[in-house]
Amino acid sequence: MKYLIVGLGNIGMEYELTRHNVGFLILDRLADKENLSWSSDRLAFTCLFQYKGRQIHLIKPTTYMNLSGKAVNYWMNTLKIPKERVLVVVDDIALPFGKLRLKAKGSSAGHNGLKNIEELTGGQNYARLRFGIGDDFSKGRQIDYVLGRWTPKEIEDLPGPMDQAGEMITSFCTLGLERTMNQYNR
Repeated sequence: MKYLIVGLGNIGMEYELTRHNVGFLILDRLADKENLSWSSDRLAFTCLFQYKGRQIHLIKPTTYMNLSGKAVNYWMNTLKIPKERVLVVVDDIALPFGKLRLKAKGSSAGHNGLKNIEELTGGQNYARLRFGIGDDFSKGRQIDYVLGRWTPKEIEDLPGPMDQAGEMITSFCTLGLERTMNQYNR
């Protein structure tokens, strides 16, 4: 069984440690844990590992956030992975910092990366793992906040929820969406 795990973010050093790139950071952490190396491939950085009989394909789209659907659609079709075995890891301002929420489907909630995935893959029926980045910004400053760098305190507190996100990813691939949601969503 093959799974496609997509971490959303923007390529380039200027975005590397921004809140909007938490999808990339989580996949980087999981890849490090599994001793994987990223390859530059068509529309994404990719790597693959085996886990309990599953082939888990990790991708970090190189299309920039707003065109993430192009990479997701390409890799779903190339690897012949159905939507029910795709998981998108994304930042979420509606959740407090470090809070994780696994969902079977849902709206983009204004997130341009998710909007593009919906447009190019045919709807909202794909799993997403939302990582809370909080909403500590004043009116009209959302873009500056999500594209802003983590605070020193947030950097200190990131490893725990990032490791839990990695556990949720492997659980999604082995136990399935419903059981993983029941176990981790609180």
